[in-house]
Amino acid sequence: MTSASDHQTADARSDWEARIALRSDEEGTTSGTPRLAPPGDLVATAGVGHVRLSWSPVSGAVGYLVHRAPLRDGVPAGDLTPIDHLGGDVLSVPDTWYVDTTGEPGQSYAYAVAAAPEVTVTGPLSVPVHAAALAADGTTPTVTMRVDAADAGVPLHRPWQPMIGSERLSQLLCTDTSGGREIGTELFAALRRIRAEVGVETVRAHAILHDDLGVYREVDGEPVFDFTGVDRVYDLILSIGLRPVVEIGFMPRDLASDPERTVFQYRGVISPPKDWQRWAELVRALVAHLLERYGDTVLTWDFEVWNEANLEVFWSGTRDEWMRLYDVTAKAVKDVDPRIPVGGPSSAAAGWVDALLEHANRSGAAVDFVSTHTYGSPPLDLRPTLHRLGFPDARILWTEWGVTPTHFHPVNDGTSAATFLLSGMRSAAGRVDALSYWVASDHFEELGRPPRLLHGGFGLITVGGIAKPRYHALRMLAQLGDTELTVRASGDGADGLVQSWASRRADGSVAVLVWASTLDQSKRDGDPALARQIRLAVEGAAGRTVTVTRLDREHGDVTTLAERLGVGDWPAEQQWEALRAADSLPTEKVDPRVRGGAAVVELHLPQPGAVLIEVAGS
Repeated sequence: MTSASDHQTADARSDWEARIALRSDEEGTTSGTPRLAPPGDLVATAGVGHVRLSWSPVSGAVGYLVHRAPLRDGVPAGDLTPIDHLGGDVLSVPDTWYVDTTGEPGQSYAYAVAAAPEVTVTGPLSVPVHAAALAADGTTPTVTMRVDAADAGVPLHRPWQPMIGSERLSQLLCTDTSGGREIGTELFAALRRIRAEVGVETVRAHAILHDDLGVYREVDGEPVFDFTGVDRVYDLILSIGLRPVVEIGFMPRDLASDPERTVFQYRGVISPPKDWQRWAELVRALVAHLLERYGDTVLTWDFEVWNEANLEVFWSGTRDEWMRLYDVTAKAVKDVDPRIPVGGPSSAAAGWVDALLEHANRSGAAVDFVSTHTYGSPPLDLRPTLHRLGFPDARILWTEWGVTPTHFHPVNDGTSAATFLLSGMRSAAGRVDALSYWVASDHFEELGRPPRLLHGGFGLITVGGIAKPRYHALRMLAQLGDTELTVRASGDGADGLVQSWASRRADGSVAVLVWASTLDQSKRDGDPALARQIRLAVEGAAGRTVTVTRLDREHGDVTTLAERLGVGDWPAEQQWEALRAADSLPTEKVDPRVRGGAAVVELHLPQPGAVLIEVAGS
């Protein structure tokens, strides 16, 4: 028999799927978007299973969109169109290189690149170049890398550390179960683990003003505030050393102009307020209460206005109404204490960033940070936008980011999502203030609770508390030292298909992370043609102990282990225990060769796959 709850879940999911792609007011987003020249010096390098493209940077570009068309008799067979690597969101990339694994080996393609000054705008295409990926011949190409252990280096940036995403925090109080596991207890444990093992500092979640926390109601027509529920969840977060990012939304039902306009199974109200003054009073009261209860630490909390109002599914008003919401909300926050940081637009797919900054220039609203979201590609480089529009000191917070925006997508559970995470963090380092992975735990129910253990959930950690490969990738990143070292790489796949991040720790030990990755999600289960042999030489490290920690389909991938165990929707009790073998990555000692004062390590790297190579201090 189908329950009312099942019907509610199905309704929420069908509504979401029908409306998620509907953007609000994207036309005429900005008035002064520059027209950029096409990138120059485009070069296409053919390798086994892939083509690597590189080009010169274009001043003012936030990203680049790679186009392609197959060649027939040396001529493009049709228009060059953007390469779709199946990320499901923004296809532009921020770097001046791209690896295409979507083509057919041996088939020649024409490639061209356009620069993007804003996510919805691209300039003219570059002069095309031609290339074809090489077919595999049964041998594995070698990528050679060299790192100097004594290199002076530069500070290593950690964009994963400032923030993580989570289900709405009221779920910390939930005693219901999923898969026989208590929701609130396990969500809390996941956040505590990420804080302890990865060093994440803040957590962002939706719906702090939702009615399930009882913040606002009207009695005899008069507002009544109650922040008891907010205190309970924030007390829990603070108790494990995290700070909250206060996403100001959704709209309390009694304050909504249209309370029947909702999103998600839990029916977050997406309507503008019926009374703008009362909305301002609510925001002021919330911020003043937090400052009184928690003290000056609140001055370090980020207050973010709403969530993804540029999607119809999250905002039933117009763009102008949301800009008014931003002005009123930002002023209310600053009325309590002007030192408290406030920002937005907290938008989907990097939208409305230019629009908000142009609006703030006119209205005078404070924008201490710019926040936005993207999935399926590394985050765009918003620094040119902030400089062009007069906000060079605003921080850049990508408050949601992940491998896919799609709920219940199988890519979320396997190793390819882990190497995607590594590539995105590497790309973002030094140009963003936070890159927040969405989300910590599979105890997440926007479109219904998890129907099975491996359901393609957004979480880094499963129901039952088992690390997915993406969590292992974060743990690997957390092992890097504070000093970044230069890697000199060569060979088929170097600095593209195969990426690296080398570091030195305070004790003199060296940690080098190497991974094989492609944005192409058709390769999420791996392609033998994209595997590589890695030869890493760490100069000045001869005689030191070396260990390796592997992450691939055979090491740390809960999907592989679950398949071998024959796990159904939910594991039997003995299977839960066996699955814990995937919850950590084993480290093995290796015997490096010594060559000219260097320790040389050789290993096979599958795609998708990553390896952390650690060399002891002298």
